[in-house]
Amino acid sequence: MILRRRFLTVLLIACMVGALYAISSAGLSVQPAEETEEIEAPLFGHRETLYLWYTDETLTDYLNSVAVSYNDGQEDVQVIPVYTSGAEYLETINQASLHSEEVPDLYIVGNDSLEKAYLAGLASEIRIPEGVPPMQDFYTETSIHAATYHDKQIGYPFYFETSSFLYNKTYLEDWARAQIEAELDVAAAEAAEAELAQNGPETDEPGEETTDKASGDEAEAGPEENGIDEAAVAARVEETLPETIDDILAFADVYDAPEQVEAIFKWDVSDIFYNYFFVGNYIDVGGSAGDRDDSINIYNEDAIRCMRVYQHLNQFFSIDTEEISYGDVLQDFIDGKIVYTVVTTDALAKIEEAKKNGEFQYEYGTSLIPNVNEELVSKSLSVTQCVVVNGYSEHKDMANDFAVYLSCYNVDNLYDRTGKIPARTGITFENPNVEAFIAEYGKSAPNPKMIETSNYWVEMEIAFARIWEGNDANAELKALSEKIMTQIQGEAYTEEYIDVPEESPEEENGEVEGEMDGDGDGSEAGTENE
Repeated sequence: MILRRRFLTVLLIACMVGALYAISSAGLSVQPAEETEEIEAPLFGHRETLYLWYTDETLTDYLNSVAVSYNDGQEDVQVIPVYTSGAEYLETINQASLHSEEVPDLYIVGNDSLEKAYLAGLASEIRIPEGVPPMQDFYTETSIHAATYHDKQIGYPFYFETSSFLYNKTYLEDWARAQIEAELDVAAAEAAEAELAQNGPETDEPGEETTDKASGDEAEAGPEENGIDEAAVAARVEETLPETIDDILAFADVYDAPEQVEAIFKWDVSDIFYNYFFVGNYIDVGGSAGDRDDSINIYNEDAIRCMRVYQHLNQFFSIDTEEISYGDVLQDFIDGKIVYTVVTTDALAKIEEAKKNGEFQYEYGTSLIPNVNEELVSKSLSVTQCVVVNGYSEHKDMANDFAVYLSCYNVDNLYDRTGKIPARTGITFENPNVEAFIAEYGKSAPNPKMIETSNYWVEMEIAFARIWEGNDANAELKALSEKIMTQIQGEAYTEEYIDVPEESPEEENGEVEGEMDGDGDGSEAGTENE
């Protein structure tokens, strides 16, 4: 009896194995009872596994969905995204590459880390797959340079961060309507006076003046009846948008701000990302790709002049570097307390969320960062996140193919799902305010890649803070340049002093300062005229 039971058990197992083998031989796969987005190896057959590492948790759902989509179309490879902490990111990748069975085959990293990655063997030169157009068909020069190291393309640009100019469109539209209406009233009065001077008063009877029937109607007419239309308002708003910092000061001097407005222009002066545009066009750290140690130019006449303009703004916009923060500035804008500010790409999602929740009662717009003045051009800072193939990967070609899929062919909904603006060109966005960031990115200064300049941004931020508080701009830039050059050359470096005569505020800001409130207090000059 016992032998019979054992025989039946063995026979049943044999039948099950035979059935599974038949399924496998027929090319069919065994699916789990419930479909999930969890990425698992197939029960039968062999698929190589690629591990994609990243540090931004907001990408998790997006990367998982892209991996599932990619895996469904592949027979020999599957991709598994791996979220890891950003602390000592490259060192962690290096250790995993040397000691783990799950080597990171590719990863997402900022362009400023590419030199370190390449020299450590963690980044290999990319290979454009057969049939895929050249990089220039997908990306701007800015993003290509960001992913380049010593003329080698060692990453695929994925998404970017930069700053742009943000304004309260509702305030500007209200101001434009008021200006147009006032101009129409003046024009109507002048026309009436001219008519009266030329023809004299009209009369019904000799010697009897007629009543001006039109005057009463026009007095009660609204903006539309007086000839104000939305096209005229939009055109006036476009004209009002500042092209220079001087234009902001001039607007502050004539703008009759609503009661809730506390500042015309306010930005985070403590963070280099929102300050760098003042001097970015005249400082070179590493050339167009940020990787040339023979292309360093921090201390020069134009940079000194830019930083002096920046310093003089402190008397108009009293902003404490110890108290200010980007989050507070953005919240003040959402609360209607600011007309103009400088923001990064994350602001759009936060404003849209505030509108959805009824916390933002206005319309808004974005535009290019204003130039420093009519002579000095602005240029923002940018950071490009790149998809990099690990030099230690045993599946470089497969990893390269997925990198192309992720960064070139599957980014249409990246912004909608993550708030990240893809570096890939040719994407259509529902929110038109994205376009200003794209335009600003196209002319931006990339984060340098050189290991010797890794502390450059911290030192530049310190210099900005000191100059804002009143330190000599010439001396601060000279000291900064000497420090960075000493690090690059490995020996003490001294800059030759550049004598740049101080210009009076009137010369730097036109006649604006003379028109501002006499005390120069930005809290007053930046709001209502009294």
